[in-house]
Amino acid sequence: MAVSLLHHPPLSNQRITQAFVDLNSRSLQRGITCFSICLQKQKCSIELYMIPTTTVARHWMLKTFASAGSLNAEVECQENQISSGFSTSNDFGRSKTVADSSSKPSDGVKDFERQLQELFDEVKMMIKMGNKNDAMDLLQANYEFVKEQINAGSRGIEEAATLDIIALGYMAIGDLKSVGFILNKLDEVVERLTDDEPLLDSVLIHMGSMYSALGKFEKSMLVYQRVIAILERIHGKGSAFLVSPLLGMAKILGSIGKATKAIEVYQRVISILESSRGAESKDLVVPLSGLGNLLIKEGRATDAESLFNRILSIYKESYGEYDGRFGMALCSVAHVKCATGNAEEAINLYRKALQVIKDADYMAVDDSIMERMRIDLAELLHVVGRGNEGRELLEECLLITEKYKGKDHPSSVTHLINLATSYSQSKNYVQAERLLRTSLEIMMKSVRPDDSSITFPMLHLAVTLYRLNQDEEAEQLTLEVLHIREKAFGKDSLPVGEALDCLVSIQTRLGKPEGELLDLLKQVLKIQEKEFGYESEEVMRTLKKIVFYLDKTGRKDEKFSMQKRLSVLRMKYNQMMQY
Repeated sequence: MAVSLLHHPPLSNQRITQAFVDLNSRSLQRGITCFSICLQKQKCSIELYMIPTTTVARHWMLKTFASAGSLNAEVECQENQISSGFSTSNDFGRSKTVADSSSKPSDGVKDFERQLQELFDEVKMMIKMGNKNDAMDLLQANYEFVKEQINAGSRGIEEAATLDIIALGYMAIGDLKSVGFILNKLDEVVERLTDDEPLLDSVLIHMGSMYSALGKFEKSMLVYQRVIAILERIHGKGSAFLVSPLLGMAKILGSIGKATKAIEVYQRVISILESSRGAESKDLVVPLSGLGNLLIKEGRATDAESLFNRILSIYKESYGEYDGRFGMALCSVAHVKCATGNAEEAINLYRKALQVIKDADYMAVDDSIMERMRIDLAELLHVVGRGNEGRELLEECLLITEKYKGKDHPSSVTHLINLATSYSQSKNYVQAERLLRTSLEIMMKSVRPDDSSITFPMLHLAVTLYRLNQDEEAEQLTLEVLHIREKAFGKDSLPVGEALDCLVSIQTRLGKPEGELLDLLKQVLKIQEKEFGYESEEVMRTLKKIVFYLDKTGRKDEKFSMQKRLSVLRMKYNQMMQY
């Protein structure tokens, strides 16, 4: 059985729902797993780390309103697949003035930009100091002011740029609802502006980024198309001014399934940067990583490998082999090696990367990125049968969390569950039980008794108790999980299907009536058909169980139709295995 490890503590409905999706309603006998690293020919979901160019650049806020590059890379690339701090030079942001790119901005425009920058800096400072409410009050006051101007008939670039900064402020706070509201107002103003307005390109790039962050891809695409057309008309199709909006567009195209078009856009960005900055420019890191991640997603890991090796070469040339950024690039290459099936090489690269980052003192020992890398390496070690080495890393993660956050901090739940999963793989269920009970106790102190996140360690514990033949307590815990999940997600949800699948296995050994077990399995089948499709592997496994109980209960007619369907699926999967 392959071990799969968690990367984040399951403390919210959103997180736990995603975890449940990854679980795929596996049977009790197979255990509860949720992979993120995997080898070739296994179902893969790989996220690659990219490298902040500076420590300061890890924060997504833009340094200057005139230079949207840092902000654009951060808001556009919310996933870890793109650098969390791509620091670009000013000509990646907006042009000096779209109306006359050869002239300097007028004193009035420069003064207006300065005021906007001061507003945004003040909001950032309030957030940094923990005064989020004060920041929201400041943004709201500015919104009320600009709203009065709009209601009075003023709908020019000044109002648009002010709304833009207010939206960016709410984005920094994390108030996405307010961001959406402000964007709607901003869109009403921007659509009336002519393309030759100064600052408009910068506003449009920000809008595209924020619409993308909100998942409003269609609106984001329209905004990017407009700003790209503006910049192409003024600066030409090979201008570096196009990089930010093109990167935003490429990411959206990849997200909505238009991979071929996204690849073309990434290649265009790379070509622009090679022409304007040179083949070894650090500015190439973001498009190279974006393209590489997309290729992996499309099953083209071998093609992606050369891109990440190129990033490694760029950082080696720029910073040397002992810089933390080079270590981060090594981690990305390790991920690609996983995807191509080179497990041992990936392990060696991971170990080297962690050592380089540690020796360079590039980030804190308790940094979440460092934690993620340790877990990824631990998981890979388990996959190749080196569980003891993997367990050492998981114990290190737990000790670091306990040292910096406290022994009973909710963040330790992830590591406790991971360790329990590791011990379960080595058949040490007693130790796994101890760890899972500890994790459950911590969760019960952190969230409400009916919070869906609590069901994750609870179901893990139920599985472990089943393996220890403590079936009565295992059943009690599973029934509690089922009740909480039905209330949180609905009776036909995937999390409920997973709990039902476990309950069937437990109640089978408890000798529950076969008719009752059959009813539960039919409910599992219904959920799996909806979530995975009528011809999925999960459906095939459940059909096998249903046929077994139909035979035992003497329902021959119903068994015949189910058996026929099962035979067709088996034939299909046997043919797939041959290929």
